[in-house]
Amino acid sequence: MKAPLEGMRVVELAGLAPAPFASLLLADYGASTLRVDRPHPHAHSSTSPPPTLDFLTRRKSSIAVGLKSPGGIALLRSILRTVDVLIDPFRPGVLESLSLSPEVLLESNPRLIIARLTGFRRDGPYASMAGHDINYLAVAGILSQLGRSREPPYAPANILADFAGGGLMCAFGILLALFERTKSGKGQVVENSMVDGASYLGSMMRYARKTRWWDQPRGHNFLDGGCPWYDVYECKDGRFMAVGALEPRFFRQLTKGLGLDGEDLLVARDDRARWPGIRDRFRRRFRERPRWEWEDVFAGSDACCTPVLDQQELEEAAYEQRPPVHLVRSPGLPVESQEGWASTGLSPGAGGAETLHEWFGWKIGRDFRVIEGGLVKVDAAKL
Repeated sequence: MKAPLEGMRVVELAGLAPAPFASLLLADYGASTLRVDRPHPHAHSSTSPPPTLDFLTRRKSSIAVGLKSPGGIALLRSILRTVDVLIDPFRPGVLESLSLSPEVLLESNPRLIIARLTGFRRDGPYASMAGHDINYLAVAGILSQLGRSREPPYAPANILADFAGGGLMCAFGILLALFERTKSGKGQVVENSMVDGASYLGSMMRYARKTRWWDQPRGHNFLDGGCPWYDVYECKDGRFMAVGALEPRFFRQLTKGLGLDGEDLLVARDDRARWPGIRDRFRRRFRERPRWEWEDVFAGSDACCTPVLDQQELEEAAYEQRPPVHLVRSPGLPVESQEGWASTGLSPGAGGAETLHEWFGWKIGRDFRVIEGGLVKVDAAKL
């Protein structure tokens, strides 16, 4: 069975986090993905340079290209004439400054899909500013809703904006454009800002502000740490259990496992003033036993109470990492056990010459050559 994106050619201009994640999703479902790195003195030589800081390199290859050299630009434009997707992680205006504007690229390849991934929106007061995940969450209104009460808002690493609102949404946009191309025969520009992606992910949180589920200040609501039966509790051994017993029938199972009077607490939980007392009872009870005992208590139950496993535990248990979506007839490519837990990275130039030969039949020396650590077209190099 063929992977669903087999035969798709993707060019990723090197960046970090969201753009590599978007191309990783495509690669894991069969797309042939080529990353374009900056020149390096040892690129495309017998002495490989060290891998870059990009960890999301599974199934990818690389070429080193100087985007400020005419020969490098000529090579990239030749590549883009026949590929399917270009992923652009740069700030607005960078491609245009390199004579690689969407208008120019689409004129030479009308089927090309150009995915442009930015942090802030391309319009508005932040468009020209630098930022990171925490900044995009901040101006999207999401960060203000995350964290405990009486503490500053807390960003959950860089998962929400970089990866969910950025890379995942970018891959989604690419797939939409690919589907639309089957009807129109034309490519197009896909614009994705991490601010808009994160804001969209927060739709339920935003709407819930007008209901009892999220109408209180941060840290006092049902799903933000305010509710005692939707929280994390420390056990006797310093490890943790996660509780999400929102529905009454699940709450009864939780209190039964904890050895508490479920009916009394079920009545009490409707009174927010009694939440601190319920939390204290839960806290004291969980601290009476180590986590493994609580795992045994709640194993197979509908108490919505599970251990908080850390990555080391999962790796030592040989937990199987899988592609996020399984297509029964045309599944994605399997994640090998060693690839699921450690990235070997990707050096500039690694495997790229082979990819160019596979895609176009090009050969080094005949179609392109290496100058100052970067590839250039042969005809451009002769100028």
